[in-house]
Amino acid sequence: MNKRALALLSGTFLALIVGVAVPASAHSFPELEIPPAGATLSEPPAQITIKYDAPIEKLFASIEVLNSAGQNEAVGKPEVSSDGWKLSVPVNKLPPGEYTVQWNVVCIDTHHTQGSYSFTVEAHS
Repeated sequence: MNKRALALLSGTFLALIVGVAVPASAHSFPELEIPPAGATLSEPPAQITIKYDAPIEKLFASIEVLNSAGQNEAVGKPEVSSDGWKLSVPVNKLPPGEYTVQWNVVCIDTHHTQGSYSFTVEAHS
């Protein structure tokens, strides 16, 4: 084999090695929040739902809805949808005030993510 053919073959082999797809590491982050982050609601929500951009593990998912005194207004255990993309929890009838949603999830590839956001229930006059 001549030098040119060997160089071409080596370059092709190197391109194949470098170009091989490596599984991407995923982290589950919110794609949609109901109610939305920063929202001011005229009526309190019956539940909080977060849709993630990657499936989450049911066993490790948690969500709290904290009032201004730091008390959790979530009722019962959080539920993960059967496809693993949504986390939701019912809440008490929320009086007017600001609420913070704190969530912790583990993506199906075992990466842990957490975060929080707030929304407000306004007082009726």
